[in-house]
Amino acid sequence: MRTNEISFRIRYSETDQMGVVYHGNYAQYLELARVEWLRALGISYKNMEEGGIMLPVISLSIKYLKPALYDDLITVKVILNKKPAVRIEFDYEITNEAGELLATANTVLVFMDMKRKRPTKCPQLLLDKLKY
Repeated sequence: MRTNEISFRIRYSETDQMGVVYHGNYAQYLELARVEWLRALGISYKNMEEGGIMLPVISLSIKYLKPALYDDLITVKVILNKKPAVRIEFDYEITNEAGELLATANTVLVFMDMKRKRPTKCPQLLLDKLKY
């Protein structure tokens, strides 16, 4: 599975006085989507860390097209476009209930051996789940 979607409502605390989602919250939405993408594959990020692998973000870009507003039900679609190696790259589409595209984003993360504090290859378990 190379794509996954999650949906949730925008909470008041995530918005400014105009009811618009604060731009910095989008990074959290992307993280939530990535973690749930892994979970949908049957992989727990927590278990990956317990196994000595972490995934720090090394690049993040977001293009804001329309504002997400308080109480909107938004959907974050996460897309894996290429086989992960030492890095894994995701694209995202964030839409509202009307199907309007609110934002697009991209993140690049690196598989990191926590003991050696060095980049490492993508775990074989993940590659097996992706059928690469």
